[in-house]
Amino acid sequence: MNLTLLAVLALTSAVNSGPQYSEELIFPLHPKHNHAPGVVECPNGDLLASWYRGSGERTADDVAVYGARLKKGASKWSDAFLMVDTPGFPDCNTCMMIDSKERLWLFWPIIIANTWESCLTNYLTSTDYTGDGAPKWDRNGIILLKPADFSADANKQLDGLLKKFGAHLDEENRQDIDDGRAKLKNKLYQRLGWQPRCKPTVLPSGRILLPLYSDTFSISIMAVSDDGGKTWYASKPLMGFGAIQPTVLRRDSGELVAYMRENGAEKHIRTSTSKDDGLTWGPVSNSELPNPGAGIDGVRLANGHWLLVYNDTTEERNSLAVSLSEDEGKTWKYTRHLEHHPSGSYHYPTMIQGRDGTIHVVYSYFVDGGKSMKHAAFNEAWIKEKQAK
Repeated sequence: MNLTLLAVLALTSAVNSGPQYSEELIFPLHPKHNHAPGVVECPNGDLLASWYRGSGERTADDVAVYGARLKKGASKWSDAFLMVDTPGFPDCNTCMMIDSKERLWLFWPIIIANTWESCLTNYLTSTDYTGDGAPKWDRNGIILLKPADFSADANKQLDGLLKKFGAHLDEENRQDIDDGRAKLKNKLYQRLGWQPRCKPTVLPSGRILLPLYSDTFSISIMAVSDDGGKTWYASKPLMGFGAIQPTVLRRDSGELVAYMRENGAEKHIRTSTSKDDGLTWGPVSNSELPNPGAGIDGVRLANGHWLLVYNDTTEERNSLAVSLSEDEGKTWKYTRHLEHHPSGSYHYPTMIQGRDGTIHVVYSYFVDGGKSMKHAAFNEAWIKEKQAK
């Protein structure tokens, strides 16, 4: 029996089984800031998680990228190990992928001047990452982007926002807008400050889309590679202020849908579509799903259904939910909570589906007593077992 058939049988078994759910902390509650995870399933079935740890975020120069491994069939993660440390500079948001050649990629921003707008997105690759401890990195690089000047589109968007919300803006808000307009004239700000959050999407053509966002302008963009990651170039920005940290899902028609964290006043997950494999994007609009200004992630399951994981509130991060769509995002029929407590913060999720059909979510877990990463593993039947909508 060949490996492909074995994988199909394993996936079919998982899909047809009853509800399954398990969860565990990746490491004991820790006093430092632990945040922004990534996760991949290795070819041998192990899970590898990444996150950053330090005294704070962009302002703390001791921030570095850590990782841990859950071996296939195990119930306990390995001790945390150091993956990346740029001495004297914060290393922040992580995401990972394993490409068609089974190379591991780690993407993260180095913060040059302790401000988000000064970050540069870096990557490392490895072909030796299934042993104990950190991967053995064999290639590193910087993703430098040179977007076509988007100042005219951005200023037009700002004019519209002023008409819509102008009466509610205070002097500080107006000054921020004036500062943003000034920065739009500067090539440096258009090219610097793009950083990752959600994992890349690989299209059937082999094109890689790495979703990036800018806190300078609070907009998103795609770093695009058509040569397996050797070179990268910029898509047209997703021009919706406050719409950041995209996750990208592909419809059977080839249309791409980006779902984005809401970082403005709309209080809903934002969305945009592309009909040319991510090079240009349509207007940014609101979805039906709430968002309090917190990270989201999505995955297209092997059966074509879509999943989003997000904080399903408009104010706090104390509720974390997964919603399932059986019609490529037109409706979200089922919702189930991973966390729903009056206190604590459960946020910045990352999500994949394993080869056996199991859905894996890793997220930042902040409670009294410390911070950790939490891993939840479940199947589609578990989501449908209790309909929360």
